[in-house]
Amino acid sequence: MATERGNRKEYSGTVVRARTAKTVVVEIRAMVQHARYHKFVRTRRRLVAHDEKGACHTGDRVRIVESRPLSRTKRWRVVQVLAQAVGETGNQ
Repeated sequence: MATERGNRKEYSGTVVRARTAKTVVVEIRAMVQHARYHKFVRTRRRLVAHDEKGACHTGDRVRIVESRPLSRTKRWRVVQVLAQAVGETGNQ
């Protein structure tokens, strides 16, 4: 009875805040071209993600995937830690 889920959005970004238990804020940076002026502009998005294992620390590169709403602002889950921050001292 397993049903196939639709395609979920997937991003990779940097953990900018990991203060609370099982929650991290991930920043995704991108270069997009302005629609009218065709100039490349830097953009950033800060997404709140669920970290079930508590393995993420500030500065880590992580992959996040879209999920059902877990709280008022959490709609993403951490799938994988791609690279750990250099000189990491743990959660602060």
